[in-house]
Amino acid sequence: MPGLATGEHRAGLALSEPGAGSDVASIQTTAVKDGEEYVVNGNKLFITNGREGNVFFLLAKTDTAIDPKHRGISGFIAEKAPGFTAGKDLNKLGYRGVDTTELIFDDYRVGADNLVGGEEGKGFYQVMDALETGRVNIAARAVGVAQAAFDDALAYSLQRETFGELISERQAIQFMLAEMATKIQAARLLTYDAASKKDSGDRFDLEAGMAKLYASEICAEVTLDAMRVHGGVGYIKDLPLERYYRDAPLMIIGEGTNEMQKLIIARSLLKRAKARG
Repeated sequence: MPGLATGEHRAGLALSEPGAGSDVASIQTTAVKDGEEYVVNGNKLFITNGREGNVFFLLAKTDTAIDPKHRGISGFIAEKAPGFTAGKDLNKLGYRGVDTTELIFDDYRVGADNLVGGEEGKGFYQVMDALETGRVNIAARAVGVAQAAFDDALAYSLQRETFGELISERQAIQFMLAEMATKIQAARLLTYDAASKKDSGDRFDLEAGMAKLYASEICAEVTLDAMRVHGGVGYIKDLPLERYYRDAPLMIIGEGTNEMQKLIIARSLLKRAKARG
């Protein structure tokens, strides 16, 4: 932890695989106990900080026969060492300021004392807890990107003239600005609510799912609308707006796709309703 705080260590989550993303239980990477170590084999994909990072929360199967499958997943604190390498860099649409790669584990050995929680089979629950927190993070990032795009659009509307009139005086632009601002505020309040539930120690899967779902969707809408307010100049890379537009889709997909969020929200609603009788 001190190394992470100072920047000496750079961390990542080694979860997704070529054949397992939202379906975490289907990961194929294995960790076989060998004395005081585990021998890990498998591949991970879409790993943020995969090349530059040096310590990862690694999810692997320690029991491939158990049913249900998710109970066979364990979590490890894995540092780069022989047998643990980064593969090719992935050429992404957005979020190009941080590397995303595949990870390759070839008879990689990790100490048994690096098993998170000291007990096998707890990895699925550990990573689900981390992902719930991550969804609040995604929501906050989406609000920030949407706000930046809106601020640029608002400022531009007060400068750009067409046919002798500022575009901010045109009703079509005013309607767009009103809708953008309202969506951002609603997303911000959902995010605050989810963060508050997290801080209180209560269950917050429902609130995190709602915040992530709504904030990421409106982020994509707002960045596109901001580009439309700018017109042709918004499509040029000289302005930061095109970066906001490229970064927005990742927040719809990352930390569990929004289609998964809808399932999580519905199941949480039903579970809470049943608990109330």
